[in-house]
Amino acid sequence: MNRAVFLDRDGVINRAKLREGKPYPPVSLAEIEILPGVSQALKALHQAGFLLIVVTNQPDVARGTASREAVEEINKYLAAQLVIDEFRTCYHDTMDACDCRKPQPGALLAAAKKHHIDLGSSYMVGDRWRDTEAGQRAGCKTIFIDYGYDEKKPVSFDFRAGSLLEASQYILGDMK
Repeated sequence: MNRAVFLDRDGVINRAKLREGKPYPPVSLAEIEILPGVSQALKALHQAGFLLIVVTNQPDVARGTASREAVEEINKYLAAQLVIDEFRTCYHDTMDACDCRKPQPGALLAAAKKHHIDLGSSYMVGDRWRDTEAGQRAGCKTIFIDYGYDEKKPVSFDFRAGSLLEASQYILGDMK
């Protein structure tokens, strides 16, 4: 069985756009800024044997305020710049009631089936309550990157970090 680190995209890998204290995804490649320490963190996790799978909600596509092509262009760019094994993108909105939109665990469960991942020895890293809840529902350990957004906070998580680099150091230390 494989181990994985599931990663939210916006706010974990690249900088989220803040408006009135709430995070929003970049709408184009021109707005992408990979956060400091991300490349180093991903390389260390990959070298330790973790699959790196991005699990991202992109409801603005369903809402008509972003294009699927722009989201895929951003994903392709990130995949070319960073060590990432797979992207799993949900383009639905909450009212679509799909199983791939976090906090539902469908995207994590599908990746686990495809890659033979032991979810109990895997992690979900995110900056919003939906991320940690999806990880918990899938049976993963969860890490909350806390930027102090003005929104609902996660009820519980295994570790609070200030960045993906700090989260990766916790994961690598947890392996010992």
